[in-house]
Amino acid sequence: MSFRSASLLVCALACTVAAPFALAAVPPQKPPVVHVDPEAEKLPTDRVKATVENYKRWLDAVEARDAAPALVTAIIVDDKVVYERAIGYANAKTKEPATPETVFRLASLSKAFATGVTAVLVRAGFLSWDTKLVDTLPYFKLKDVQSAQQATVRDILGQRLGLPRNTYDAMLEADAPYEELVRKLDEVDLSCKVGACYGYQNVAFSMIGDVIYAQTGDYFFRQVERRIFAPLGMTTASYGRDALEASKSWARPHRGGPHNWIPYEPNDSYYRVAPAAGVNASLRDMEQWLMAQMGGRPDVLPTPLLDVLHAPEVSTPSEERSQPWRRARVTDAHYALGWRVFRYANEDLVYHAGAVSGYRTMIGFFPKYHAGVVTMWNGAGPVPAGLMPMVFDSLLGLPHMDWAGIDGPVRAAPVARVAAPKAAATTKAKAKAKAPAKKTAAKKSTAKKTKP
Repeated sequence: MSFRSASLLVCALACTVAAPFALAAVPPQKPPVVHVDPEAEKLPTDRVKATVENYKRWLDAVEARDAAPALVTAIIVDDKVVYERAIGYANAKTKEPATPETVFRLASLSKAFATGVTAVLVRAGFLSWDTKLVDTLPYFKLKDVQSAQQATVRDILGQRLGLPRNTYDAMLEADAPYEELVRKLDEVDLSCKVGACYGYQNVAFSMIGDVIYAQTGDYFFRQVERRIFAPLGMTTASYGRDALEASKSWARPHRGGPHNWIPYEPNDSYYRVAPAAGVNASLRDMEQWLMAQMGGRPDVLPTPLLDVLHAPEVSTPSEERSQPWRRARVTDAHYALGWRVFRYANEDLVYHAGAVSGYRTMIGFFPKYHAGVVTMWNGAGPVPAGLMPMVFDSLLGLPHMDWAGIDGPVRAAPVARVAAPKAAATTKAKAKAKAPAKKTAAKKSTAKKTKP
């Protein structure tokens, strides 16, 4: 069954139209991230230019090592694309090159589209952040009846429903239907009272799709298409596997490794929780989305809505230690509404990452500087994940650290390596042995640079 057909069935069976029910807004636990006038704080032009040159070299190294089947990425500063590049293959078997128009699965970057359209609907008066789930979803129950009575839209979108982390994801991956799993939430022991702790969800998060149908009488994906994709000019963005495969150019998921990438069929599991992980989009789409999230499209996402979406809601201290770059740079971590908010080298960073079988995605930006990065690749290789913090460091003028493990020297700044000198030398020797003498004509790359 296609995603859209399944969505119609789910909503027809599960949702009823109900009047909005609003309570007094609950203030966030910490002050919100403030989206300042872009003229107030600017990154030095020379530093932005140096970052672009650094990024070119790092991507050259990634391409030479064949660290991903395909990778697409862009740097946005002050509502301008200062660098855009696509390397590798959308399909390694056919040698179809990836381009900025190639469509990738976004995985959990989809969550910000769900919270974004919710914010627009709240502004339009269809619902409130404090609309209670029991007043809109007849099927909704939790094991703690009192907690269920208190649970709101803000609780599911802020990952603070009180459920254990990733509740029922394993069953979803084993092909259990969403509509069955969401009705079994009352069988799960809660980790805490609603609103009291963080627990990342995909199944429970996706109840926002049912809430939106109940409050508007229209299907969730149509609301996103009409209120987000269309006005932002995200012409290749869509929901579901059918739409992905109908794209003019789309990235196949790959397994294997460098110089032996093997494409395979996309997995449907997380398309069944569309608000959490159902969006497909190209780099060009995501450039528009990133600009809008940084305040560049107030006609679609006004600053007051962004301040709510990016306000830290619940503490997530484990996120400060999950990767080397976070241990070194992140001193505070919270979940907002479909976004993570980090204190990165004493600057506010709004960020999220995503992963489904054969796809990885990352997006992050500094609201104060209206500067951000988006990266997507179609394999499980870990190397590209280290590139974004390297760009962040360069934009902020921090000493270079090789978070991607590509051991590429940066002449414009002092080099401080994570590994001991002997280990670093060994890594360099191995990389040199693997790297080709020159780039072959078959490996295609596209790049675009706009002066900042």
